[in-house]
Amino acid sequence: MKPSQEMNISIVWCLLVLAFAIRILFSLTTHYFKVEDGGERSVCVTFGFFFFVKAMAILIVTENYLEFGLESGFSNFSKSAVQFLEKQGLESQGPVSKLTFKLFLAVLCSLIGAFLTFPGLRLAQMHLDALNLATEKITQTLLHINFLAPLLMVLLWVKPITKDYIMNPPLGKESVPLMSEATFDTVRLWIIILLCALRLAMMRKHLQAYLNLAQKCVDQMKKEAGRISTVDLQKMVARVFYYLCVIALQYVAPLVMLLHTTLLLKTLGNYSWGIYPESSSDFLVENNPLPNSVYSESPSADGKMKVINKFH
Repeated sequence: MKPSQEMNISIVWCLLVLAFAIRILFSLTTHYFKVEDGGERSVCVTFGFFFFVKAMAILIVTENYLEFGLESGFSNFSKSAVQFLEKQGLESQGPVSKLTFKLFLAVLCSLIGAFLTFPGLRLAQMHLDALNLATEKITQTLLHINFLAPLLMVLLWVKPITKDYIMNPPLGKESVPLMSEATFDTVRLWIIILLCALRLAMMRKHLQAYLNLAQKCVDQMKKEAGRISTVDLQKMVARVFYYLCVIALQYVAPLVMLLHTTLLLKTLGNYSWGIYPESSSDFLVENNPLPNSVYSESPSADGKMKVINKFH
């Protein structure tokens, strides 16, 4: 079997990690549905329908504005499926239609959006608390960048905002691209990796901001009239610490999903981690070709052939 025909095992590992991350988020979301008195169930359902409508609206937008590659991806998927069915002796024009494919993507996005509802709300609250605790300007700046990171990632795939200005910058009469298309794709991947590293670095700040909720609860109780037993006070404080593992999962699981989705994009899209894919040696060979030479063979005295190289 040729190396190009072998299966890349890294794809399997990335898919497994994504499956486990979605499973963890699903198990956390099911706990909100078990609460009958609270409004968590209604919030999840509402956001699920909101993300479904939003996904359907985004899928309508053409490739001239959003560089998702759904059209080419669907055509490649259909061709591969048709070839597989033909090998099995079955005649088919494709597994699913384009409308069904987009509907499936919209449902999948709505489910993931519902799973990420409470992690997103919790992240927003921890962001505000972390800003109140931060005293250094650099820390506050990093917290703001970390909070706006999802928006920055989405804008990287909006062609009129990023790619068109880089590929065709308005620098005068002549339009000289700032970088090649392959380099731009690599830069996008590296930006996502760096933003993931930033979010991981800010994890301690956010978790500490959540733990300070216990102190806030105690300070709030001091301002209220009435009495409370020591046992109830200890339970209230301990409840914050016991819930820390859930907060950590809600913080890390979306990060793991984003990181491994980026790795899948790099592998399946045949992208490179190098910003300059062309090696310097190839560049020198292309720009400095060898001088013209003529090779001739002449017999020597001992009967062996020797090569004479004549340069012009």
